[in-house]
Amino acid sequence: MQLASILTEQHIVPDMKSEDHWSAIAELVNYLDSQNLLAQESAPDVLAALEERERMTSTGIGSGVAIPHAFSEKIDHIIPVFGRSKTGIDFEAVDNCPVKFVILFIVPKAEYHMHLQTLAAIAKMFNNCTIRKDLIEAPDSAAILEILSRKASR
Repeated sequence: MQLASILTEQHIVPDMKSEDHWSAIAELVNYLDSQNLLAQESAPDVLAALEERERMTSTGIGSGVAIPHAFSEKIDHIIPVFGRSKTGIDFEAVDNCPVKFVILFIVPKAEYHMHLQTLAAIAKMFNNCTIRKDLIEAPDSAAILEILSRKASR
């Protein structure tokens, strides 16, 4: 599953303010809630599930990317949000580098395979340093979505 196929401009936070991974996760969950994008889920339940997953091991995969994720029995489609921090977030990533891109998603528990496909697609896309550079330089949500869509079409 390509990231651009599940995102809209409404699912993008181009200027995250958080400085650590706990506040970054909360910032994105609160954003989803404020945009009424959590479907049948409640923000506190989603936040608790994401924090539980993050306590197991950091989802900061390196190269400035983190992919916090959790599962829900209350939804029937993946709920994504893409956050960008130009200054970087301390995510306790595997490479100890600040995270500039946080791709958070909630997956229907019945669709576990979606989680694996989505993780693989995100990791592959963000392995490209040109994409990361273009995304940091993008002026707004529309430009970010355009870059992600262009990459997906290649």
